Formats: sequence, structure tokens, C-alpha cells
Amino acid sequence: MTHTDIRLSLPSKGRLGQAALDFLAEAGLRVDKPNPRQYSARIPALPELTVLFQRAGDIVVSVRDGSVDFGITGMDLVAEKRGENGQVLVLHEALGFGHSTLTLAVPEGWPVHDVDDLRDYAGQLGRPLRVATKFPHLTAAFLKRHGIPHRLIWAEGTLETAPAIGYADMISDLVSSGQTLRDNRLRPLPDGAILPSQAVLIANRNALQQRPEVLAVAKRLLEYLEAHLRAQENLLVIANVRGENAASVARRIFGRPTIGGLQGPTISPIYTREGQSWFSVTIVVHRDRLPAAIADLRAIGGSGIIVTPVTYIFEEEPPRYKAMLEALQNQE
Repeated sequence: MTHTDIRLSLPSKGRLGQAALDFLAEAGLRVDKPNPRQYSARIPALPELTVLFQRAGDIVVSVRDGSVDFGITGMDLVAEKRGENGQVLVLHEALGFGHSTLTLAVPEGWPVHDVDDLRDYAGQLGRPLRVATKFPHLTAAFLKRHGIPHRLIWAEGTLETAPAIGYADMISDLVSSGQTLRDNRLRPLPDGAILPSQAVLIANRNALQQRPEVLAVAKRLLEYLEAHLRAQENLLVIANVRGENAASVARRIFGRPTIGGLQGPTISPIYTREGQSWFSVTIVVHRDRLPAAIADLRAIGGSGIIVTPVTYIFEEEPPRYKAMLEALQNQE
């Protein structure tokens, strides 16, 4: 299928669908969908882009086949459905939402506590284990790698009831909190995690290679997303520090590694009525280091400390854009 517009597919429903819309809005890429029943929309910040809504699994297939240029979906579905033609390129592997893990789970009453026990238990039963799953390729590869005799059972809908009903012995399914497993008296195996997953941004390789306008949109998408995700990890901190001059204040700051900032602090003079020598210091601090940074600022005489969120932190060029260009050179 050929098309001239540039297309981005988002999940049409479920938690991943709403999370994708929320994430894009927070990143400055609000999706304008006047009619909730429509299956297309626009992003005002990227007017050349048409947004489509599909089932999360269908997004991977559409990107693989080239009917859609970009997609946001789960890494679990990408790994399961990307196929062998090399057309699905992961542009960003960690969008920070939709976390889950594809995991093997067994009935609570089984004498099985790890994958080795599972192999032994299959031997005791004297037959392959019946495993219900929506991820046959990933599950089969994991079970084969661990030498566990099995027979996969494709299941639509809820998997957790399969062992209780009796059409499967165990399941391989996505687990987030694990509450649904516990409700159905199932237990995940601690070493039975097949694949950790979260939302990712994918693209069609041919579209990126053959259509310059698609490549340009890829760069802008990565600009927004990387700058937003980088900003989420950091805070802007402003403090007043007394000092003889900017250089002396900088020396005191560099003596405290938690308050060095990105490339370094921004230091500006404060013009006081009394003529005292004060400077305003602006730094970017990782959220995890904020308490230590405030303590260090106080230790060098900082006061009036202001902490504010950061919307974007743009690099000279998105690191993942550079990685994408390198990947496009590799035809494998």
C-alpha cells in the first residue's frame, strides 16, 4: 500500500492508548481528536503528521508492512510481531509508560518455584506442558531455550482463567502489578520473565530511507520526546550566593559535585540596594540528587533557593536520531 501523507499509529483503546495520548500531550505533541469516534486525528505541533488509531498489536504489523510510517506500542508486541523483513526499526526503546513483563505463571499449588522445577515437573507429568499465551513466538523460544517440553495454546481474551477451566496447565502473559494473577491463584516464576516491556516508538525502515519528509519528522519526534524525557529526570534550581565575584562562586560550586549542573552553573550578579556582592546561581539537578544539592548550596552560603520543573532539555542533536541514522546504514 502506498500513501503520500506521513502516518503515526497510536493504540486505539486501553491503558496504553490513554497513556500514549497523555504522554504526547506532556511532551508538547497534543493529539487533536475532536470526535472520539474518529479513527484519525492531528497533532498541531506536527501538522504534516496524520494520527491513526489501531489495536496495539496491529500497529506493529502496519509499520512492518509500510502502510504506517511510525507507531507507539509495547515492546512486547514489537518483539512478537516485527517479523523477519527488518522493516520495523525501534527509534526510542524507553518512553517511560506501559510497563509490564511477559512472564510464565503456574498454579499456586504446583511444587514449582523456578524454571528448573518446571522442567522437572513436566518430566513427572510425562507429557508436554500446555501453555496458554498470546505471545507464541517469544514464549516458545524461551521454553525451548530452557529445555521445557510444551504445547502452546493460542488464547484470546483473559488468560488467567485457563488453568482453572482446564484447557491449559499454565500461562505466559503480561504482568504488571501481579494482582490479577493472585486473584486467580497463579504465581509468576521469579526466573520466568521472558521479556520486560514498555511503550516504544517504532518506524518503517524503507519510509525513513526513501522519503526525506519522513526522516525529517522522525528527527522532530525524537527532538520532542528525548528533550521531554530528559527534562522529567531533572529540576531547575536557582539560589542566591554571596561572593566576591562570579569566579569565586564558581570555584565553591565545583567543589561540590552534586551542584555542577549540566555543562556548569550559570552565575549572574544580583544588584542589591545595599551594594552587597551577591550572585544568582542557576543549575540543573537530577531529581534523585535534589536533597544533596540543596544541602551543598546551603553549605556554600546559598539562600532563597527556588526549585522548578523543566519542560524540555534539548541537546545539540537527539542521541537516538544519530543511532537511527547509523541503523539505517545497516541493512540487516
